[in-house]
Amino acid sequence: MAAKGNGLLWLLIIIAVVSLKANAFFVGMTLVEDAVAKGAVCLDGSPPAYHLDRGSGAGINNWIVHIEGGGWCNNITTCLARKSTRLGSSSHMVKDIAFSGILGNKKSLNPDFYNWNRVKVRYCDGASFTGDIEKVDPDLNLHFRGARIFRAVIDDLLAKGMSKAENAILSGCSAGGLTTILHCDNFRALIPTGAKVKCLADAGYFINTLDVSGAAHIENYYNEVVTLQGSANNLPSYCTSRTKPSLCFFPQNVIQQIRTPIFLLNAAYDSWQIKNILAPGVADPHGYWHSCKLDIKNCNPSQIETMQGFRQDFLRALQGVDRDPARGMFINSCYAHCQSEMQETWLRSDSPLLDKTPIAKAVADWFYDRHPFVQIDCPYPCDSTCHNRVFEPSEGSSS
Repeated sequence: MAAKGNGLLWLLIIIAVVSLKANAFFVGMTLVEDAVAKGAVCLDGSPPAYHLDRGSGAGINNWIVHIEGGGWCNNITTCLARKSTRLGSSSHMVKDIAFSGILGNKKSLNPDFYNWNRVKVRYCDGASFTGDIEKVDPDLNLHFRGARIFRAVIDDLLAKGMSKAENAILSGCSAGGLTTILHCDNFRALIPTGAKVKCLADAGYFINTLDVSGAAHIENYYNEVVTLQGSANNLPSYCTSRTKPSLCFFPQNVIQQIRTPIFLLNAAYDSWQIKNILAPGVADPHGYWHSCKLDIKNCNPSQIETMQGFRQDFLRALQGVDRDPARGMFINSCYAHCQSEMQETWLRSDSPLLDKTPIAKAVADWFYDRHPFVQIDCPYPCDSTCHNRVFEPSEGSSS
């Protein structure tokens, strides 16, 4: 049985690799060396980085700037651990990464954006590009400079042609999706006045809700991130002027005031949020949620009921977002996290649908003003088009 299991695992790996090669291509890394002099550096002091695939033809003056995800660090211990990884140092990043989904370069797989300039900005500050503390403890050598990184990278891209942009999208996944929400208006202000500029936040709508033990785990966690990294001055002032700065790390407290058109792409049962906000390890010491978090099919009726309650909290956090006709939403009822970067969820014959529309078409129709798109799915398990995540046992523990 073990041999058969191993054989199946290797078959799945081979299929995944073949699929990746068929639907993705690799793009080299650019280091923003002159950012170091501005103090715009990763946690370890190394220069920030991005990957750029140049546009062509009619897309030569169009830009997608997509921000990488990767969580946050909330104290000295977690930031020290992070700085020796790709999420804290460009020295630990692989030099070539795969582009697919919204970053793809094939018309058949990404029909509206394939010939744009497509950029993936690497994430190495641990606070969704909001931190900025000048002083660096020489014993720790931790640099909290995410806000400077964001500006330095955008300035570098402007110098490489984005200053002539006719169309531009700031997008991002997970912590990068949160970056997109928090920096959407900042991005608009840096792009030429005549350009069409919009934002796409994928899996970045993290909500402020209690965990299964009744504790405010994520609220306390975000407070630690914002306090440690000195993020308050780089969060929207219309929010920080009326409430605790760390609460302005939650999209629900800033989304209504964002002036730039924004599209929210999110699963109502976002797998990261279920694992880390609803049922983090600290709230589940006996592992009651472990199997459920690995695969939603493993969840018992009581757990599904709790997750339905999370969905209701998520939808309440979205109330009023659709009052602005310039905004869009694709909120499906999948157990998923980040759906714009992977070809299987962005655009494929079996990709997720809402109103019979795949994500790629919904986003493009909204961006080009072909028609609005605001759709919220029915509750789980009604949606047969979902690509629900299944995690390995080692991935079941939560931060």
